[in-house]
Amino acid sequence: MKCIPALLFAVLLLLCSTAKAQLKKVFVETYYVSDTKDASDTVYTYDNSGNVLDTLSLPAGSTTYRIYVDLKPGTLLTKLYGDPNHILKIASDSVFFNNADRGKSYGYQIKKTDLKKGTVALDTWLTLGQTTAVITPAAPQKPYTYFGVPKTSDTDTSFIGGINNNGGSSSIAGGLLVNNDPAAGIPIHHVDGYMPVDSIPGNWGDGGIVINGNDSTIFGSLVPGKQFISNNAFLENSGVMGVIPDSNQVLVAQLTTRGKISFELNIEVILPDGSLYKYVAKNGADSLAAGVYQNSTLSYPPQCGCNDPNYLEFNSQVACIDPAACKTLVVLGCMDTMACNYDPLANKQSIPSMCCYPGNCQDRDLSLVCADLSVQELQNTFRFDLYPNPVQEQLTIQITSSCSSETTYEIYDSFGRIVSKRKTASLASSQLDVSGWANGFYLVRIVQEGRSATKIFIKN
Repeated sequence: MKCIPALLFAVLLLLCSTAKAQLKKVFVETYYVSDTKDASDTVYTYDNSGNVLDTLSLPAGSTTYRIYVDLKPGTLLTKLYGDPNHILKIASDSVFFNNADRGKSYGYQIKKTDLKKGTVALDTWLTLGQTTAVITPAAPQKPYTYFGVPKTSDTDTSFIGGINNNGGSSSIAGGLLVNNDPAAGIPIHHVDGYMPVDSIPGNWGDGGIVINGNDSTIFGSLVPGKQFISNNAFLENSGVMGVIPDSNQVLVAQLTTRGKISFELNIEVILPDGSLYKYVAKNGADSLAAGVYQNSTLSYPPQCGCNDPNYLEFNSQVACIDPAACKTLVVLGCMDTMACNYDPLANKQSIPSMCCYPGNCQDRDLSLVCADLSVQELQNTFRFDLYPNPVQEQLTIQITSSCSSETTYEIYDSFGRIVSKRKTASLASSQLDVSGWANGFYLVRIVQEGRSATKIFIKN
């Protein structure tokens, strides 16, 4: 019986669950960088008696960022939240800008017409996809709204900045928001990152931010602030997807500040089958609860480390790779000196049953029980690489060999079943479509002239 790979992968799956990986990543877009024209727009704040409390303006050199949640197609984003187990945190080392004239705490409440006034379009807010209030045209046209999209994905014209702007309090000729700083990519008066949709989310709800109609957080203009941290705040609706279904990128925040931003976000999503899952920036007391998954991309700036599972230093919770952190190649094998298949080169033994003892090997295939996983030992004869890893759709197996003999590779799933087996030339690159495979760990075993090498990849 050849069942050892099943035991091996069962343990690996316990170490790093990739099931239900509906959250692909979170990314930050640099939307705009303000200039001295934008700084000329002065807005006054008043108390209930009409007395001036403060004079607000946007400092030149401020950067407006947009935060997007990138989900698998068909997945709905329903909630952004903080709870007792997970903080919701958004911070900067400088105060956030809020326009006191027409700005809002939530982007979906801003009127489209107000986005043409001064620096309102650079206000700091939260949302779930929707970036303007609902627009109700004359019948028979349907009500519609606008959703945020990365500027590189925007396919219509801009209504933000330039000739569409009123020039602010100083009535600047040609309008505000026309800076073409290359750090922000496409100028927003050319492409604004707003696209119309007639699928309008409902059942909006919020808590912990606007209290009795007032917002004293970084999303309001009453009290300037550098950070928002809460274990009891949320914004939710009936569920939204990105404007472009096959990319499904949903805008959740716009932030304007002169400082460097950081955040920890937590979200709820609904899968196409109706099941609900939570993705959190950091593990909390509920980290072992069903349907709760830690995803490192929900923290910013990203924490880098070794995210290559072929190394002992592998850490599934880092968001990006630091090559210097990957030092020791994994050599799986029996580390018990009393076993008949003791491997002195092994540095990782995931389960005791990898070892085989005299009189207790039965009918197991030792080439699978004790596969030689030492890439270093074989690199003078042949080597192979897998990329990308983790993989979502197309896996490339690149084999390099000094021999001319035929090479075979086998791929085992988490139950020890061969899901793919091919023969190829000793020097070859094979492409394998894994998009329909279940999420989890897989083992690739390369055999050439009686020698074997094995590597692991993750499908998510």
